[in-house]
Amino acid sequence: MAANKIETKEQFEELANKDSFLLIKHSLTCPISGAAFEEYESFLEDHGAVKTAYLAVQEARELSNHVAETYGIKHESPQAILFKNGQPVWNASHWKITADSLSKAVKE
Repeated sequence: MAANKIETKEQFEELANKDSFLLIKHSLTCPISGAAFEEYESFLEDHGAVKTAYLAVQEARELSNHVAETYGIKHESPQAILFKNGQPVWNASHWKITADSLSKAVKE
């Protein structure tokens, strides 16, 4: 399953109003973010049924800031945030984003 890229608040709100989904904040210029994104893609190979989306911070700064301000989660990049019933229930950043940590988060 291909990664679902979002860039607007409307796209985000549509996902947030569903059951649950995993959001990845990705920097296009950071090597750590690149490694985390590879882990995310690896996670997707085994968890195709999980709703996910990612945003590229450089291309969707307004959306990235909206998520940080709306949910009170300090912006970091890379960052993974799991939403259930429209609220964040788990988040991780930098080297803590692994296929394994994402897998464990969605199973809880």
